[in-house]
Amino acid sequence: MRLRFRLRIKTTVCSTLASILILAITFRFCHLRIIFVVHTGQKVHMFNLILFGPPGSGKGTQSDRLVEKYGLIHLSTGNLLREEIANKTPLGKEAKKFIDHGQLVPDEVVIGMVDSFFDRHKNVNGFLFDGFPRTVAQAQALDKLLTLKKTDIAVVLALDVTEEELVKRLLNRGKTSGRSDDNSEDVIRKRFAVYTNETSPVADYYKKSRKFKAIHGEGSVDEINAALRQAIDKAMAVHKD
Repeated sequence: MRLRFRLRIKTTVCSTLASILILAITFRFCHLRIIFVVHTGQKVHMFNLILFGPPGSGKGTQSDRLVEKYGLIHLSTGNLLREEIANKTPLGKEAKKFIDHGQLVPDEVVIGMVDSFFDRHKNVNGFLFDGFPRTVAQAQALDKLLTLKKTDIAVVLALDVTEEELVKRLLNRGKTSGRSDDNSEDVIRKRFAVYTNETSPVADYYKKSRKFKAIHGEGSVDEINAALRQAIDKAMAVHKD
């Protein structure tokens, strides 16, 4: 009788422990599944694009429209630099040292600011990178960062405007903008040359992954915006698949 009772107790205990173990494993499995779904979901739903455009191309106006249309976060490294410096963050202080000495801010500092910006804007639809990256090294560093964030660049759009059209636009803008660099044709042409030299290698980099697309940047604001939206909608459809 005692032997049977002991056996029943042992059987019951083992059965209970087994149930607890199965429950624990099930809970862990479910927990892992939840984490997996959240991470993969972020990659599917976040849509990031890069918008390039030479001075006078209307990139600022189009950026504002696209941010509003698609609910994206506008990311300008120029604004980031000013914000980090103004807030006296460690990255801002580091950047200020280089700027004060007339040097370019190193890529790792800029990428660090982008990383920090991402962390402050979680669970968003995506980002519009305004004129960044400017070099192939920056593009490669950005790709690595986005991979860590479990997302990527979906499309790179560049407003294509002829040099003569840009000169005409900026000289006309210079009549009211008060900017000295809008009043000199020589300065405008130099700015266009710098832009072309900077962005050409970056364009080639993204062309390899078939993410780059030039958009005709001459016409009305609405016409150009419609062309940009068409390219974005197409990229979104591909990016979701």
